[in-house]
Amino acid sequence: MGFAARRSRKAAARAAEGLLALMAAANPQSPPVEQWLWIIEALNWLRHGPDPKVLREGLKLAPALSRPDPGDAPAPAEIERLNVLLDLLEGHPRRRADIAAILSGLLRHTDATLLLADFGFSSRPSFFSEFSERLGNKWLPQSPETRDLAVLFSLFFPHAHDASWLEALDARTLDRLGALLASPAVTADAEDELPTASLWRTALLDALTYTVSQIRATGFSPDLRSRMQRSGPLEMDVEAPFKHLAAQYERVKALLTQDTPEGPDTLRQSLTLLRAGLNACRQQADSVNGHLEDYGTSVSLVYVLHQLHQRIDRAEALLNCLVGDTPARDTSHLFATLVRLNAQRRSLRALWRHNTALLAKKMAERHAESGEHYITRDRREYRGMLGAAMGGGLIMGFTTWIKIGILGLQTALFWTGLLAGLNYAASFVIVQLLHWTIATKQPAMTAPAMADKLGELSKPGGVERFVDEVANLTRSQSAGVFGNVLLVMPVALLIGLAGLAWFGPQFMPVAKAEHELESLSLLGPTPLFAALTGVLLFLSSVIAGWAENAFVLHRLDSALAWNPRIRSRLGPQRAARWAAWWRRNIGVMAGNVSLGLLLGLTPEFFRIFGIDLQVRHVTLSSGLFGAACASLGPAVVNDPAFWWALAGIAVNGVLNVGVSFYMAYRLALRARGIQVKERRAIYASIARRLVRRPWTFILPPRRAAPQESA
Repeated sequence: MGFAARRSRKAAARAAEGLLALMAAANPQSPPVEQWLWIIEALNWLRHGPDPKVLREGLKLAPALSRPDPGDAPAPAEIERLNVLLDLLEGHPRRRADIAAILSGLLRHTDATLLLADFGFSSRPSFFSEFSERLGNKWLPQSPETRDLAVLFSLFFPHAHDASWLEALDARTLDRLGALLASPAVTADAEDELPTASLWRTALLDALTYTVSQIRATGFSPDLRSRMQRSGPLEMDVEAPFKHLAAQYERVKALLTQDTPEGPDTLRQSLTLLRAGLNACRQQADSVNGHLEDYGTSVSLVYVLHQLHQRIDRAEALLNCLVGDTPARDTSHLFATLVRLNAQRRSLRALWRHNTALLAKKMAERHAESGEHYITRDRREYRGMLGAAMGGGLIMGFTTWIKIGILGLQTALFWTGLLAGLNYAASFVIVQLLHWTIATKQPAMTAPAMADKLGELSKPGGVERFVDEVANLTRSQSAGVFGNVLLVMPVALLIGLAGLAWFGPQFMPVAKAEHELESLSLLGPTPLFAALTGVLLFLSSVIAGWAENAFVLHRLDSALAWNPRIRSRLGPQRAARWAAWWRRNIGVMAGNVSLGLLLGLTPEFFRIFGIDLQVRHVTLSSGLFGAACASLGPAVVNDPAFWWALAGIAVNGVLNVGVSFYMAYRLALRARGIQVKERRAIYASIARRLVRRPWTFILPPRRAAPQESA
């Protein structure tokens, strides 16, 4: 026991010596960079210093005062150490004045507006420029020899955990910190003998001036002005809130700097008008979202709107620090917010998540309406989907043999891939123009349409109605795949038999047919290739969504209908019809062409690097299966490779549909911001339906449910 007590006393003595040495190192007469290094060392001591109780024992200080509310959680260790430091400084007036001078010099020798007004905002709304900036913040060392307070702040609070203890600062500790900053801080220059509170107030006013200017500049930008919606019976000027903001702020600034003799009532009225003006700017900016939803989404505009909202929040936070009811509490909250922003500025993952969420919204919004056409809800629609899929299978039977002919040309890799891609693209476009369908193109189109209905989850029966939609989609997919395969195999087989009868065995040699049959086997890499093809199907839907969004955003339909040169060439009526047709079909056409080129060029691109990677589209694979069987004859059914190829085609269809639908569905969920809790409720409801009524996922009802038909 005696040994433990001696050991405890030694630890307390070492802790006290460390703190005393830290206080002795505070020298306000040293160069500014050395003072900033001392602040960094002091903050590191707050984070990683010794136990506060051991410190108090070594310094012979009184025990810490209990917190005002006994129900409060224990204070973080950083706050306890801070109180130990403040207790010790009360008995050392000279050291207290030195530290107050260093903190005061931090505001005198640096530009605080770079932190208070600009920290956390990017000057260029570009993913790659922001990525390079964050990469530099993450990996390149920063120097404390600077006048940029934002850089120093990053060095002072490099960890996201700092935000938690800054927000946990209690009122008593905040008051003691305020008293420390108000301590007289005599420096070598008489002209610098300004109170720290006065310096802080000036920095806040300057930051608020710059922030209001940035808000107005953003509101006056042409891209936002052209998309802000007018409101009110007189359709007021959309820029009015931003125009009035300058005068509202200048009035408040004049009152705060005592340039006018008005009293506190006038200040309160002016503050109310300024806050109302900021709120009006926020509402006017929100009106742009409605325009983007109706006329296409722009990632750069959404990014600018996001920053505009953040600047309005920053202006309100600065106002609270200046004239709020609890300025010390608001200041600690502002610092905690800046610490979190500092962590985000170093996070590449946060940038990726934010941009992919914007892209998800951009791609998914335009597909929700077109995807409805691929979902069947009753037997009549089911039969229509089956017939359309059979028509698609008919076209793809010819496409299969054209592809075999292109491969037989043995041209350079690029030209082989390009010709194959154009073959696929032309076939997909023909299928679309004939109002037929290719089953594997459906999932990526229907997932956004389904996710569009997730907004009704909070309503009574919303989850069940969504599960009904899942069942409708599953039936539609099975009808599409079955219809394609049902006709593409016999069509490819008949074309192969006709070619053999006309041209002989060289039309498709037996060795080549056996190789094609083995390449479709489930025992080979077919599942991997099928999953990759599902990714390509999803990418084509992303391209389709991007093309449709760009078409609407840039108002190309209006240009086609009203451009003088186009109207003179086509005539007014034909130009209007062309504009309406492209408005309806630009997405599906872009998806068809992009999918064809992706399927044709991807294998040849990988072959450049010596990687034998193939695409396994279930409809094309079924056509290739029929073509190989035509060359091998009826005896092929006795070959195990025949049955393994059939199994491979079945798995091929499942993976094509499953992978593309899953990726598109996750994209749509992210675009709508569906949370994990809601997703679990959906999955649980689907599982219950599978157990209780599994046939609803396969067999269509005689009539659609009332809410579906509505």
